[in-house]
Amino acid sequence: MNVMLVDDHPLFLEGLGNLMASRGFTVVGKARDGIDAVEMARRLRPDLILMDIQMPRLDGLKAVRMIKTELPDTRVVMLTMSEDDEDLFEALKNGACGYVLKTQDADVFFSLLSEAARGEAVLSPGLTTRIVREFARRPASENGPLPNLTSRQLQVLTLVAKGHTYREVGERLFLSERTIKYHMGEILTHLHMENRAQAIAFAKSSGLA
Repeated sequence: MNVMLVDDHPLFLEGLGNLMASRGFTVVGKARDGIDAVEMARRLRPDLILMDIQMPRLDGLKAVRMIKTELPDTRVVMLTMSEDDEDLFEALKNGACGYVLKTQDADVFFSLLSEAARGEAVLSPGLTTRIVREFARRPASENGPLPNLTSRQLQVLTLVAKGHTYREVGERLFLSERTIKYHMGEILTHLHMENRAQAIAFAKSSGLA
């Protein structure tokens, strides 16, 4: 998997690059701010981008929004020290597929990256609870009412929220993995959500999982 790293601390960037390479990832580029990250992503089209939030010229939150607009298939995971709820929600809203803290244990970190590589939404342990609390406090009209979902979509969302992969959900429901992905796309549209992490958090806060 081709990975691009974005961080404004040179020593951290170099160390992370070496660590990623030792675990079998191919580091195709390293950027030190959001503007360089956007330009490099356009040129290199990496499979996965690990990006810090606080950076000069253009922060990671704005950069991920620009990258996802132009390269929707590129997965972006925020790798940051920020545990601020506002940063977390803004990152997911802007299209990040994950939010991982730099304080994370290395084995857990690479486990999360493996999930991200498979198309999963990933969060450092403990952050899911914050998302659940956020959706739980919102009015139902803001979250999107469950009656908007078909019985099949409810089945899919429930199984995904319980941690099953798309392939596993497909096997349980006797559907193809592609069909499950289609249903998840429809679910996000009906619930007015940006990504799967939000849908999973909403499902848990609604008692589906």
